[in-house]
Amino acid sequence: MKPWLNSIEYIRGVSMAGVVAIHTGSQYLLNPTPNIHLVALFEVVSRFSVPIFFFISAFGLFYRMNFDEPFSYGKFLRRRLKAVLIPYLLWSTFYLLHDNWFYGYQLFPDFDYATEIYFFGLAKYHLYFLVILIWFYLLMPLWIFLVKRMTPAKLFLLLAAQIAFDYWSSYCAGTSENLFMKWRLNWLVLHYVFVFVLGGVLGIYSEKFFAWCKAHKKIISATFLIALTTLLGYYYFLIYVQNFSPTAAVNTAHQLSPPGIFYTIATSIFLFTLFQFGKLPAPLTNFLSLLGKNSYFVYLAHPLIIHYLSLGLGKLGLIMTAPNALIFYVATIAATLSVKLLSQKFFQAFRR
Repeated sequence: MKPWLNSIEYIRGVSMAGVVAIHTGSQYLLNPTPNIHLVALFEVVSRFSVPIFFFISAFGLFYRMNFDEPFSYGKFLRRRLKAVLIPYLLWSTFYLLHDNWFYGYQLFPDFDYATEIYFFGLAKYHLYFLVILIWFYLLMPLWIFLVKRMTPAKLFLLLAAQIAFDYWSSYCAGTSENLFMKWRLNWLVLHYVFVFVLGGVLGIYSEKFFAWCKAHKKIISATFLIALTTLLGYYYFLIYVQNFSPTAAVNTAHQLSPPGIFYTIATSIFLFTLFQFGKLPAPLTNFLSLLGKNSYFVYLAHPLIIHYLSLGLGKLGLIMTAPNALIFYVATIAATLSVKLLSQKFFQAFRR
């Protein structure tokens, strides 16, 4: 049995903080004159957050996998779908009921529309992630086949194919009446195959990977800074040279753009190196551990907190200025974590 890696938990915490930043940024972009540098922090620097979850999911799966035993697809699916599918259906239904009550629109006009909502993760803007994760789990035999046969040359070919596909899907495919094409970003695992397979390969060869990280810490840090600077440079180029609005810029300089893909890869390796071999203050690692352990609930529930915090700002007559946006971000994480921890204490006391 391989040892538990605290670094995975820390990365999960950082990623969850990034996801909340992206959704806080969406609220801040409602300001007609947002600070473009704060937008960059919320919406560009955090762009690794969604794909890195696929990376660490694959890393964890393959890190713990025993290849001396036959893979039990049925057992795997039962465990994974219980952990993902049931919460997805419950939270989708909850958000549909909540928004129906709050906004008063018709819940399910017809069966086809209801199917579309659940199949493509449309009940709330963040639930598509679970749909893609379910597809990754359903296709697990394929990933095992690929990962076990992957070589450095094949990884580079897969990366090239990933960049080409994501570029086409993001900038060339356009809109379509076909539902599978219209909502392709909500279910099509092809957008994140490389980062998932890379996570699986590094999970299998974790000892060699960590030894390489330890020996190349300076190169890894420099590569991360170059990747971050490149993505930010792309964002500022779109604003200052192409005259894009902040919203249009962040919707172009995203995680599926070529700079975004390299940024995700560089950040994934950098964070593993940092948390495996770096010396970090205990308060920081304690907070990341707490956020990582509770990241699933924070992920599922934080849009609800964002909704009611936004209502609170409106009631107070406040607009989403830069200082208010930063306070809003911290409050979202703090409130969601507090709900989780208080509910845990309540149920523990109730069981006694």
